[in-house]
Amino acid sequence: MIPRYTLPEMAAVWSEETKLANWLRIELLACRAWARLGVVPPEDLEQIERRAIVPTPERVDEIERVTNHDVAAFVDAVAEPIGEAGRWIHFGLTSSDVLDTGLALQMRDACDLVLAKLETLLAVVKRRALEHRDTICIGRTHGVHAEPTTFGHKLAVWAFELDRDRSRLRAARQAVSVGKLSGVVGTYSQVEPAVEEFVCAELGLKAAEAATQVVQRDVHAEFLWALAATAATLEKIALEIRHLARTEVREVQEPFGRGQKGSSAMPHKRNPVLCERICGLARLVRSNLQAALEDVALWHERDISHSSVERVILPDSSITVDYLLHLAIRVVDGLVVDPDRMRTNLDSTGGLFFSQRILSALVAAGVPREEAYRAVQRAAARTWEQGLHFREEAWAEIEPLGVIGREEFWALFVLDPFVRNLDGMFARLEKLDASEGS
Repeated sequence: MIPRYTLPEMAAVWSEETKLANWLRIELLACRAWARLGVVPPEDLEQIERRAIVPTPERVDEIERVTNHDVAAFVDAVAEPIGEAGRWIHFGLTSSDVLDTGLALQMRDACDLVLAKLETLLAVVKRRALEHRDTICIGRTHGVHAEPTTFGHKLAVWAFELDRDRSRLRAARQAVSVGKLSGVVGTYSQVEPAVEEFVCAELGLKAAEAATQVVQRDVHAEFLWALAATAATLEKIALEIRHLARTEVREVQEPFGRGQKGSSAMPHKRNPVLCERICGLARLVRSNLQAALEDVALWHERDISHSSVERVILPDSSITVDYLLHLAIRVVDGLVVDPDRMRTNLDSTGGLFFSQRILSALVAAGVPREEAYRAVQRAAARTWEQGLHFREEAWAEIEPLGVIGREEFWALFVLDPFVRNLDGMFARLEKLDASEGS
C-alpha cells in the first residue's frame, strides 16, 4: 500500500525487517527444539544463538539475485556469521514451514492493531448514539422520506454491526494463529512433530491439525473476509454521512479543520472527502477478498500461485482497514450534527410520514384495508403534488367515512409513537461492551 494510506504501526508489522526477524525466531526455535531432542549438539546451539542476527533485507536481496529463492537466500544470510554450526539452520524444514508460520505472526499482529482501532471506533459510535438517542430525524427508504427515527438509532445500528465485525475479527485472529513445521508435504518425514509443537507453543500459535506443504488457504481467506466485512461496514457508515451531508439535506457535516480547503476553485466548499476516501478504499479491500478465495484451491500438496497474490493482498488489506478505521474514528468523533435542520427536513413534506398511522387507525375502526389505503393514498398524492398539508387532506377523505372523530383523528399526529419503543434497543446498546481508547 502506498505511504499516503499507511500508518506506522501497521507498516512495521508488514516490513521486510519484521518478516525476517520472525523467520529468524522460527529458525532459532527449531534449532532449540532439535537440541532438546538430542540432534543439535549443545555447543552448536550455543554458537547459533550467540552469533545469529537478523540479516538485512539488502543482504537477503543480494543473495536472492543468485538463488532466485527468498527463503534459501535468507537461510544462507543467517548461516553466514554463525560458522560451522550454521548448517543446522533450516534443518528438516521446507520453505513454507518458515513462510507460513511467520505469516501467521504478521496476520495475528495485524489483527491486534485493527481490533484496537475498531474498539475505539465502536466506543465513539456508542457514545454519539446515546448522545443523540432523542434527536428526531426522518428515516428514508429508497432515498425517500419514510417515517421518523432518531439519529441515535442510526448510530446504534452501526454500533451493533461494528460489534459483529469485532467478533469476526476475533475469530479470524484465532483462525490465523496457526503454524506448521511438518515438511515438504506435511508428513513430518524429515522433522519430528515435537519440533512443530515446541516452536508453535513458544510463538503462541496452534499447530495445524493437518497440512500439506502449506497451511490451507481457507484460513487466509477468513482473515480477508473479516477485513472486507469491516471495510463494508465502514463504507456503509461513510455513505450515510455523505448522503446526509448533501446541500439539499445538510443534516450532518464532516469535521472541517482550521485552514482546510474544500476546493482549489470554490472557497465555499466543504466536501465529505474523508467519507469518500473510506468508500473508495473499501472497494479495494472487497476486491482482495475475491483473490483470497481464488487462492484456496491449489494443485495437489501445493503450488506457488497463491504466493505472489498474498504478498499484495494480505499487507494491503490490513493496512487499508487499519487506515479506514483511523479515518472513521476521526469522522464520527468530530461529526457536526444539526438537529434543527433534521426537524426542518422532517416537516418538509407536510406530515406525509403519518400515512401509516392513519391507515392503521382506519383499519382498526373497521374500514376494509384496500378502501382505507386508497383514501389515504389520495390525500397523500394531493399533499405531495400541490404542496398542501397532509392532515387536512387526510381529514377530507376520512370525515365522510364517519368512523373516526375529529379529535381522535387529530391525536394521531404526534411524533412520540414513532420512537417510543426504542428504549429497549438503547438499553441493549448501553450494555454493549465498548471502552473508548481500549
